[in-house]
Amino acid sequence: MPFTIIRQDITRMYVDAIVCATNTSLLLDAGVSGAIAKAAGRKLQEAASHLAPIKVGEAVITPGFDLPARWVIHTAGPRYRGKDKDEELLRLSYRHSLELAQNKGLESIAIPLISTGILGYPKKKALSAATEIIRDFLDEHEMDIYLIVYDKESFSVSRKLLGDVESYIDDHYEGLPAVRQRNLSEFPSMMMETSVERAAPYSLEDLIGKLDEPFSDTLFRLIDAKKLDDVEVYKKANLDRKLFSKIRSVEDYRPGKRTVLALAVAMELSLEETQDLLMRAGFALSRSQKFDVIVEYFIVNGNYDLFTINEVLFQHDQPLLGAGG
Repeated sequence: MPFTIIRQDITRMYVDAIVCATNTSLLLDAGVSGAIAKAAGRKLQEAASHLAPIKVGEAVITPGFDLPARWVIHTAGPRYRGKDKDEELLRLSYRHSLELAQNKGLESIAIPLISTGILGYPKKKALSAATEIIRDFLDEHEMDIYLIVYDKESFSVSRKLLGDVESYIDDHYEGLPAVRQRNLSEFPSMMMETSVERAAPYSLEDLIGKLDEPFSDTLFRLIDAKKLDDVEVYKKANLDRKLFSKIRSVEDYRPGKRTVLALAVAMELSLEETQDLLMRAGFALSRSQKFDVIVEYFIVNGNYDLFTINEVLFQHDQPLLGAGG
């Protein structure tokens, strides 16, 4: 999944690079930067000192030394003073960090909420800026990006939206133990030989009627019917290009439920269309699973912003759309 919001110790992330939010002198002596320096060993501070000083918003890179991450990208975030310049500089910190990773040929990176510690940047504003910069970056590039968030209070989801979701959960969540979902492969009579060739588009009504059509055929017919292209869909679904290619090229491949739902959101499918697509992969929405009820709320209400959906799922300690294949 290209963009994932997680709660995790950044010093334990097995990624190509982690971002160390520090000061212009690159002194790694407090907060998260101090923890990174301790985990990496004394050589990290020595390497960083050779690159100092830097300007606020700039980024430089050193080896990760004893860290699981191969590289550490150091950036100096702004001190929050409540001015427009603060956000401009914060965005530069994220952008320059990502561009440096891209230029280095890195494929994965973990980034904390920059400037939200002793520099006083409000967490919700920092998360909003980070999310926007990351989404814009992923429109043009391929990279797995992990945004490290330590508490739910960082999220900028409106109280009204959270309240509406809570009401929907109260009305629809049954809270019963989920019955094990049987994969359609357990029913040989329902299996058909899959063709990887894309057929001509036809009406969405016809799509629903083809009850024994394989998942991949249904998916790509829907993409055509919605007049979308593959790149647009997998980026909106926040999916890795390699995974999407596997769905297209591997005969009878069925992705995980979260991936199917991410694709449904990306294509802005109706609830009926979503249920049909899920069925092709051997799944269904269940009222006994809070995750399913939350996603159903957004589909029913025509809110197809996957990142907003994931923020609400995060608030409810649920897995995120698209994650986990």
